[in-house]
Amino acid sequence: MYVWNKPFVLGLVIVFGLLEIVFWLTVSGGEGSQLQTRTTLWIVLNYFLLLIWVFVWMYDQARVRGKNIWVWLVPFFIAPVPTLVGFVLFLQRRIS
Repeated sequence: MYVWNKPFVLGLVIVFGLLEIVFWLTVSGGEGSQLQTRTTLWIVLNYFLLLIWVFVWMYDQARVRGKNIWVWLVPFFIAPVPTLVGFVLFLQRRIS
């Protein structure tokens, strides 16, 4: 799992944040939204299914390493992407 290094993960979080800002600015403009309703629903559905897949992956990684996944559950529901970043970096710590 050493493919993930801190600059790469932080870069992905920054890109994700910028894309979220662009999405919300496009959706909540002063006039009518530029996105169609079905496009927004597909984005929300894909994001929800991605969250389920990521949590299953986190559960598997924690189980393999003998860590407790349930302490990550509440932060994951509040802020999934930063929690995933913290989880990945937490699992990468060198064990002394």
